Amino acid sequence: MISDKMIGLVQNSSVIRAMFEEGKRLADIYGAENVYDFSLGNPSVEPPKKIKEEILNIINTEEANLVHGYMSNSGYEDVRTAIADSLNKRFQTSFSRENIIMTVGAAGGLNVILKTLLNPGDEVIVFAPFFGEYRSYVDNFDGKLVVVSPNTLDFQPNLAEFETKITERTKVIIVNTPNNPTGVVYSEATVKGLADVLNRKQKELGNSIYLISDEPYRELVYDGVEVPYLTKYYNNTIVGYSFSKSLSLPGERIGYLVIPNEVDDYTNVIGAANVANRILGFVNAPSLMQRVVARCLDAEVDVASYNRNRELLYNSLRQYGYTCIKPEGAFYLFVKALEEDDKAFAVAAKNHNILIVPGSSFGCPGYCRIAYCVAYETIQRSLPGFEKLAKEYKSTDRS
Repeated sequence: MISDKMIGLVQNSSVIRAMFEEGKRLADIYGAENVYDFSLGNPSVEPPKKIKEEILNIINTEEANLVHGYMSNSGYEDVRTAIADSLNKRFQTSFSRENIIMTVGAAGGLNVILKTLLNPGDEVIVFAPFFGEYRSYVDNFDGKLVVVSPNTLDFQPNLAEFETKITERTKVIIVNTPNNPTGVVYSEATVKGLADVLNRKQKELGNSIYLISDEPYRELVYDGVEVPYLTKYYNNTIVGYSFSKSLSLPGERIGYLVIPNEVDDYTNVIGAANVANRILGFVNAPSLMQRVVARCLDAEVDVASYNRNRELLYNSLRQYGYTCIKPEGAFYLFVKALEEDDKAFAVAAKNHNILIVPGSSFGCPGYCRIAYCVAYETIQRSLPGFEKLAKEYKSTDRS
């Protein structure tokens, strides 16, 4: 009796979540210590101690009706001001609280802005590999997802193909850097090239094209890599952010949108986004967590722990004969499968109690994603299984 659209969505529900549930099943059989679940990007590093301290301070010192009550759809004014001031200090921008909308994580923010911008049939371009849930977010509002083929040399966006795929129906581009699933950070040269294409196509077509920068992994970078702040390169940029990874708060569902004054039709866009926040059922972002993150904008998680995992996993897999690009950010390793069928390769890995996600889920067949946001010891215990898996393929020449 469910809707036709939901029938399809249920049948094609997230492979990532399915692997996560499979991990729990296997743990019951073999013991959690003998199952190596690299499926879900669930941070293993604890939130900064300041989070707990501020939760207690707010509950003990602020007025209860303020902490737990309604506020404007866009969020508490003082919280939005604090976020705008922090962004201005870090990126030399000039935002005010009027440019910030507090959202239910990055996912909530993306749905809010797509609800705001899309008419049925409008096209949304993404660069493979991309976070698979974008398919559902675009479909929620009857948009059409257009995929640019992956550049498997360095996983920077394929800008030449991108330009050919922009049409009169193109309304939105979504980019994600540091990228899930590759861990690649889009270079400044890439960002400038992307902006040049968009400015040229906007002028040619006479249409506004909005660039949505999905940034939940911005703070998780290694080796001094810098992540360009995209509003400085292209006026029609809207930023979606989440504290899920930067402060290890995925279950708290707290993030924000940045809608700069420079975007086309700013007054209507910001007004519609506020209404979308309400009518999608979010009403407003979680009230307590808004107040908490405003006090913790300078707090950091222990990125060094993720880097330690990255170095061990990357160097070990390369030694065993796997092919992968070294991630510059996030906590994912995107590995070339040892056979053409990435789904079959993931099944073969599961025979060693190793749970990884096929690259086809991210629009990039032939690869698999390994989420290394796990305990260091989990990676250590998994390595013999990865080595045995590689030897099996080498001995049978299935590649």
